[in-house]
Amino acid sequence: MKKIIFRKLLSDCLTFFFLTLFGVSAIIWVFQAVNFLDIMIEDGRNYNVYFNYTLLNFPKIISRILPFALFFSFSYTFIKYEANNELIIFWNHGVNKINVVNFFFWISILIMFIQIILLSIIVPKSQEMARSTLRSSNVDYFEGLIKPKKFNDTIKGLTIFAEDKNVNSEFKNIYIKKNSSEEGFQITFAKKGVFEFKGNKKILVLYDGQTLTQKGKNITKFDFSESDFGITNMESHLTTHKKIQEQSTISLIQCMQFLFEIKKYENIINCYKDQPRGAYKELIRRLISPFYLPVLILISLLLILTSKENLKYNKNKYLIFFIGFGIIILSESSLGYVTSNLIKNTLIIILPIVLISIIYSIFIYKLRLLNRKL
Repeated sequence: MKKIIFRKLLSDCLTFFFLTLFGVSAIIWVFQAVNFLDIMIEDGRNYNVYFNYTLLNFPKIISRILPFALFFSFSYTFIKYEANNELIIFWNHGVNKINVVNFFFWISILIMFIQIILLSIIVPKSQEMARSTLRSSNVDYFEGLIKPKKFNDTIKGLTIFAEDKNVNSEFKNIYIKKNSSEEGFQITFAKKGVFEFKGNKKILVLYDGQTLTQKGKNITKFDFSESDFGITNMESHLTTHKKIQEQSTISLIQCMQFLFEIKKYENIINCYKDQPRGAYKELIRRLISPFYLPVLILISLLLILTSKENLKYNKNKYLIFFIGFGIIILSESSLGYVTSNLIKNTLIIILPIVLISIIYSIFIYKLRLLNRKL
């Protein structure tokens, strides 16, 4: 009977947890995807790049929503069970409250390790793949770059302007400035511009224009009746350099060894002895922040200590929600205090472990008091 009770309780908690996790994550993903769509079009990316990039950001969203979904779903389930008098039935069938606490504590440890895997392996890899998608894609959605009466400098070293666009998708009075690597620039004016396919590439064909090229002190002038202008393989201003969030956890650990002069490594990206905070912060986020998940489940379990007949039940219920969301905020805000100071970082690392010990001790103390009253 006890096994059936524990299975039912766990099943309800996990069902609501996954519904909350993926439901909220999907909503946030849709909002981000809409925002990315404007950025991608303005940046000249095609829709395949857009879809792959947004999809690869989904694991990151899940990792951020998971603590909130975990606390909310477990708290809601315990409140629902108490409202339906199901917890009283459990206690009357010989289920010990401390056994419930221990059972869900070990479940929280399992979820904690899943979060560590998510933050340490899956999220960095998906973020790296998302960035690689941008790096490997060509800026080939040309028409999204040119908007009438608006200067566009999305592409590095290139500024494009068109006075107007007619119903035939022809641009009038186009201005293009292209900066060269040889400390010079090229300015092109054209009365008309049309996008056309030549081979398998879409290029901008300019008509009736003039090109001024400046190299050093020399300026050359070139008049044309028709000229092709392609921007394939040019880089955009959208960041395509590898960020520390995309570094593998092994690389971050190697960075720590390098910073503490335990072992020497070469060519570790974003690992600087004069700026160690970023590596510290990212490593703590991946390996230590998940330790707050058992804290959240233990806090939600505080709801079983008081029955709804108790006058303080509603007050305790709101207090537990307040504390739980406070812990979620603490887990994120504590990362802002990560420094290069080893003592401060150690305090941030042991904080969730201290909280677990305190809350578990509260359970033992409260349950002993209840047993004495009985």
